[in-house]
Amino acid sequence: MQYMIIEKFHPGKVKALYRRFAEKGRMLPEGVLYISSWINEGVTICYQVMEADSPEKLQQWISRWNDLADFEVIPVISSAQAKEKVFGNG
Repeated sequence: MQYMIIEKFHPGKVKALYRRFAEKGRMLPEGVLYISSWINEGVTICYQVMEADSPEKLQQWISRWNDLADFEVIPVISSAQAKEKVFGNG
């Protein structure tokens, strides 16, 4: 399953977040895959797409970062999957 993650950095914690990332990487547990990410211009919010075997694995990853940011997790499907869901096979 893929997820849109909206990661809101805690005020004053952005440097600490980037330092941890530089030292330890993404710290992804097995079964979680980083797809891509974008940061707003104010460097206060990160939007990223992740893939995970289970919501529990994703929460394991979040627990490694939630002292520096708050996370909103939104399960997503591709546009093609949405079209299939709406129209079916034919």
